[in-house]
Amino acid sequence: MKTIVLYRSKYGSTKSYAEWIGEALGCEVRDAKGVKADELLCYDKIVYGGGLYAEIIAGVTLITKNIEKLKDKKIAVFTTGITPLDCRAYYDGEVLEKNFKNGVPENVKIFNLMGKMILAELSLPHRLAIKALKKIMSGKENPTDMEKLLIELCDADGDFTDKAQIADLVEYIKG
Repeated sequence: MKTIVLYRSKYGSTKSYAEWIGEALGCEVRDAKGVKADELLCYDKIVYGGGLYAEIIAGVTLITKNIEKLKDKKIAVFTTGITPLDCRAYYDGEVLEKNFKNGVPENVKIFNLMGKMILAELSLPHRLAIKALKKIMSGKENPTDMEKLLIELCDADGDFTDKAQIADLVEYIKG
């Protein structure tokens, strides 16, 4: 069974996970930028990883727009971000709805992994977006629990990646 791991990474955590997964599976790892769906037809199993930006999985359209071509492939999609993994309503609701508008196909399984946010490394647009988000959420009279969490996350500063988080994904692809 031929397997490939693809990723799109802006700040490095998705790339780290992709490399760890590739090492565990003994397979090719590639940056997904420029990869065409037809190049994936020779693989039986595909792992795709992308960072979460406003609930959108970076570059996942390579999979979602070509799902019909890839329907006979076993696919794992992983996200990286700083929202706590126990926020299932966020991951199972907003993230999936924005990325898989017709629902998650049967041949695709989603995994969420903790990434990193080093404030000093963020691009100017990302720093400005976080500052604006914090201001908007902080100005709300009665913020929801999720809005309160977003305010806290705007100040998150650290690397939350952990190689142990790939275990379930690796097991799924091997199984």
